[in-house]
Order: sequence, then C-alpha cells, then structure tokens
Amino acid sequence: MQAAQEVTDSVAVVSHDGQRYSSPRHTHPRAQLLYAIKGVISVTTDNGTWVVPPSRAVWLPANTEHETSSRSSVQFRCLMIDTGNIPNLPDECMVVDVTPLLRELILKLAELAAHREENRKMADAVVRLLLLELSFSPVRALNLPMPQHHELAQLCESARNDLPNRISIDTAASALHMSRATFMRLFQRETGMSFGRWYQQARMLNALSLLAEGRGILDVAFECGYDSPSAFSAMFRRSLGCAPSTYFE
Repeated sequence: MQAAQEVTDSVAVVSHDGQRYSSPRHTHPRAQLLYAIKGVISVTTDNGTWVVPPSRAVWLPANTEHETSSRSSVQFRCLMIDTGNIPNLPDECMVVDVTPLLRELILKLAELAAHREENRKMADAVVRLLLLELSFSPVRALNLPMPQHHELAQLCESARNDLPNRISIDTAASALHMSRATFMRLFQRETGMSFGRWYQQARMLNALSLLAEGRGILDVAFECGYDSPSAFSAMFRRSLGCAPSTYFE
C-alpha cells in the first residue's frame, strides 16, 4: 500500500492496487473516507462491520480503532481528512453512496497528490467540492452491528463463522440461559435489529465478499446457508436492489 500523500493542508490520500489486503487493529488521528474502486473491502470496529463494494464508501471518524481487510484483490483510495474545521460530519462509522461526481473527485485528488505543489489551488477547489457532494445517508444493508453484551457477542461471532448452520432463536436463547422473549428484547436493544434480520445481513455481507472473489452464485448460495440459488438471488435483490449477477457491473 502506498504511503499517505498530502494533497492539501487538511487532506491526504492513500492508494492500494493489488492483492488481498489486511491491516492490524489501529487508529488514525484523521477521519477516513475509504472508497473501493474494484473489489470488496471490510472495516471492522468494536461496534460492527461495514462492507464496501464498488459505488460505496465507508466513513470512519478520527481515532476510531478498526481493522481493514479484503478477501480478494482490491483497488481502493482512502482520503485522510482533518475534520477540525469542518462542521456537521458524522461521529459514527457508516457506509455511504458514492455518486458519479464524488467518485471522480476522489480519483482526482489521488491524481493531484502526486504533484501537490503544482496543483495546490486545484486540489483546494476539489476538496471544497467534494465536501459539498459528500452526503451521509447510511446504507444500512451493508452494515452488520455487533452487540456489546459479552455472551451475545460471542454467539454472534460463532454464527458468523458457521452461516450455513443457522441457529434458531430458541437455541440461541437456551445457550445464553434466557427465555425467548428476553433474548429477543436484548438482541434488539444491542443491535437495533431482530435476530432474524441480523442473520440475513451477516449472510448477505459474506455473499458480497465471495462474489468479489469470482465465486459462482450456486457456490455462494450454499456457502451462505440459502436453500437454493433462487432463494439467494431473491434475498439479494430485496436487500441491494439488483441481481447478484449484475451487482458488480
């Protein structure tokens, strides 16, 4: 991965074009806007996982402890933004839509970073326009919140590692020595969604990473715990608005 290149006094650019990527848990003093040009990249914090396919970006506030990874080759650009003098920016992680204009502005900043002194005025103008174009309307379908409750977090981690063998609510509640009603209330309070919805989200995010590796729909459907490719395709379309075969186009 390329070292951060300062493009203005408040923004630096990091570029990666290559094979699988993985970073240890770390923080940055600046906020980040991480955009995947090609492939899928995942960002994990204590509060959950955010998945970034093409046409999306993930926003990370400054000093957020996180890990970044991809399961296949990936191209991404990361803007490191000093937010001290920029009002109304989110203080939580989220996946956001990348409009065609925002995409071009991100790529332009990466291009300008190589010749900062020659392009200072243009870079400042691009940053101003980028901040105007940046719209924080979170894409909930690409976020998997994790509970803070210790035993519940362990259960969710086990479920994520064995998605084909879905755990029923009764089995999950019994494992935590809770009634069904208590478990459902706790899960909703901790994650903001039902256990069934969380499970669906976990399978969908795993499917995105597998599709980015070039895996076929049949393999992805069964590896993620769907009964058939048609059931997987129908759920994918409901969640992300298009068929899995066309998503990365």
